[in-house]
Amino acid sequence: MTQEAASENRSGLLRSSAVVGVMTMLSRVLGLARDVILAAVLGASANADAFFIAFKIPNFLRRLFAEGAFAQAFVPVLAECREKGGQEAVRALVDRVAGVLGGVLFLLTALTLLAAPLVAGLFAPGYIAQPEKFALTAGLIRITFPYLMLISLTGMCGAILNSYGRFAVPAFTPVLLNLSLIAASLLVAPYFSEPAFALAWGVLFAGLIQLLFQMPFLYRLDLVPRPRWEPSHPGVRQVMTLMIPALFGVSVSQLNLLFDTVLASFLPTGSVSWLYYSDRLTELPLGVFAIAVATVIMPTLAAQKSAAREEDYSKTLDWAVRSVLLVGVPSTVALLILAEPILISLFHYGALSENDIAMSALSLRAYSLGLCAFMLIKVLAPGFYARQDMVTPVRIGIKAMVANMVMNLVFVVPLMLYFGVGHVGLALATSLSAFLNAGLLWRGLRREGVYRFAPVWRRYLARLMLACFCMALVLMYATPDEVVWLDGSWAARATGIIGLCGAGLATYLTVLWGLGMRLADLRAPAFAMDKSQRESDATP
Repeated sequence: MTQEAASENRSGLLRSSAVVGVMTMLSRVLGLARDVILAAVLGASANADAFFIAFKIPNFLRRLFAEGAFAQAFVPVLAECREKGGQEAVRALVDRVAGVLGGVLFLLTALTLLAAPLVAGLFAPGYIAQPEKFALTAGLIRITFPYLMLISLTGMCGAILNSYGRFAVPAFTPVLLNLSLIAASLLVAPYFSEPAFALAWGVLFAGLIQLLFQMPFLYRLDLVPRPRWEPSHPGVRQVMTLMIPALFGVSVSQLNLLFDTVLASFLPTGSVSWLYYSDRLTELPLGVFAIAVATVIMPTLAAQKSAAREEDYSKTLDWAVRSVLLVGVPSTVALLILAEPILISLFHYGALSENDIAMSALSLRAYSLGLCAFMLIKVLAPGFYARQDMVTPVRIGIKAMVANMVMNLVFVVPLMLYFGVGHVGLALATSLSAFLNAGLLWRGLRREGVYRFAPVWRRYLARLMLACFCMALVLMYATPDEVVWLDGSWAARATGIIGLCGAGLATYLTVLWGLGMRLADLRAPAFAMDKSQRESDATP
């Protein structure tokens, strides 16, 4: 390989991650704007709890398909199909997968519409004793659940585009959901006696426009799906075989969050909303960077596995782990210190009270403790799935799920009985079980000899810890008392939080620079790519 080609390959993953990260950052920023508006319109009321339950169910399943098990199973099969069968074989696979996936989800959606009260009772059993809240939740589920079918097909289209190196379009697509909900809140909700129904229709409309948005880009690849129902197709059977165990293994953290929602339905009104607002803030660094890195390494790992390049495989995983920790550790520190200022600046308008802020801050700190673990799961799981090993993550997932259930009981009951903050126990249990999950994934990769630490780790950790320590000192010294934030105007709050975050980021980066870390240290390791992958990485 020439020096020029090696340089191009080293920057390929970093450049692709940056593209996905920028697009995802746009989506997350708009998502925060959306949540600010939702907090002002709905607050943490019973109606807000009902909407968040109705939205969380299809959104949870979306993460399984669009960001989780389906993508992890589909991408390696698609890569193998491209390698061995060519464009015609890829088109046949895409058509059959679209037909089977769409057919199954259509049937699931139809059954859910007929049995919405049963679904509401399954996911929010605590609402059964509150007839009005329960009926509202069931009605909202009937509107939001078809979103699952639309967004899952969107996820399939996005996986195809990612496999061909077109990362920007799938990363931009979630922006449309946020725009739809913002429009529904501001323009449509005033015409509804119950604003939650306007938001539910906004969710459904978003699913449709996200799917249609990706079609022109698939047309350029001559891969617009033409659904064919053929479950016996070898590629479909291979995807389903890989996907079924992956549904659990890759999505343990999401299953834990959903289980938290079920338990939160038994807690005081507002608990679901408090968890939602705090979870959304931990999702920002997770979505902007960890999912971006996981998205771009999956096709690379699959290609390296197909070519039996084990050393490159290990280097790619090690680069991914170091990259996400570089963002995850300082993000954790910042969220722990700035929980109240961030929540007040973003959400303390309209219907959200000071008590809601205090409760959300407690669960935000509990969730932020597990942020690095959530991020590591995103990049370690592809190390198994790219090798088509679905069994190991399932075993690990079962252990993490059991641990989460036990810790829920250990933390929630005493925190609720003695302090009235049972929702914090749910968040804390989720974070600790995520660490168990990430640790077992890491140990499994090490035992199999798939992942080996690079020599730079000792120096890397020393730089990272010192930079975070200096950042924490600056944030603690510069952050005003909570009363200043509560009494400030929205402009003063915005200016204050932007200034604090800027000061913390500047401190962090300056210390890293002073300790010798440079942009070149963030580049992926050089490794041989095939011609099509190099061309894909070069595609805007």
